Amino acid sequence: MKQTKKTKEDFELKKLINRFIAHLEVERNYSKYTLRNYRFYLTRFRKWFEKKYEQEYVNRLTAEMVRSYRLWLSRYEDEKGQTLSRTTQSYHVIALRAFLKYLSKKGIKSLSPEKVELPKAEGRRIRFLSREQIERLLDQPLTSEPEGLRDKAILEVLFSTGLRVSELAKLNREDIDIKSREFGVVGKGRRVRVVFLSERAAKWLERFLVARDDHWRPVWIRYSGTKADPATAGEQMRLSVRTIQRIVEKYRRSAKLPIKVSPHVVRHSFATTLLQNGADLRSVQEMLGHKNVSTTQVYTHVTNPQLRKVHERFLK
Repeated sequence: MKQTKKTKEDFELKKLINRFIAHLEVERNYSKYTLRNYRFYLTRFRKWFEKKYEQEYVNRLTAEMVRSYRLWLSRYEDEKGQTLSRTTQSYHVIALRAFLKYLSKKGIKSLSPEKVELPKAEGRRIRFLSREQIERLLDQPLTSEPEGLRDKAILEVLFSTGLRVSELAKLNREDIDIKSREFGVVGKGRRVRVVFLSERAAKWLERFLVARDDHWRPVWIRYSGTKADPATAGEQMRLSVRTIQRIVEKYRRSAKLPIKVSPHVVRHSFATTLLQNGADLRSVQEMLGHKNVSTTQVYTHVTNPQLRKVHERFLK
């Protein structure tokens, strides 16, 4: 089959980035959040490339240009003087490499993705709460008020399931079987897993849902602002991810906990509590929805009681 000769327009960065994002959405089934991030990182690269080299054709990209881009990222400051963290810089490079890999598979001439070396991953510092701190956090909401009852259920479900905040925010009433105390969620990478409710979490969630006098689908609803039409599904009543984050931080302050607490810290606390109480790594991996067990292994460094014994043995 005769190949069509490519024109200059076939190498235009803007068009190719749009095609790549569409590929991730349709063929790779990436989440909207991931698609947004890829577009942001690649658009920043495109604007830098077009401004610095006064061209928009990706077939002229060289390894030296990529090195220059990485140097620019390391020195970048916004109008407020904020710089990019090493992790954020890495995300930009990872997105660029993935884009070049896509071009290579599509037979579009550009820099080989193998010539873009990925940054070395930095060790992540895991922040988590002790069981005593978790209990202090869970005890903060005033459950005699509708919002407090909702917030109590949110905190209990977060700690009981280890859900990501995005997964929690998407929950609908029909998703949850309170009697069996288990339900399925579609997580990162569109992977499906089963999560479990503790008896206590199921009790507070049921109390919250029974107390509601609406029939809206979202599990977590707001109580301020204009109410949705009772005849609708009430999607506009759903709590946003950012609102849930603010709720967790609100009770962190009232509990006077010493570290900043986000829903992800509660997720970390869920994982460390399981491991500290004897759960095996593979089971925790499944419950967290990690694709690779290596992601879960980061928790073993903070939950291995044998390390303390070794330390005490040799440093008395």
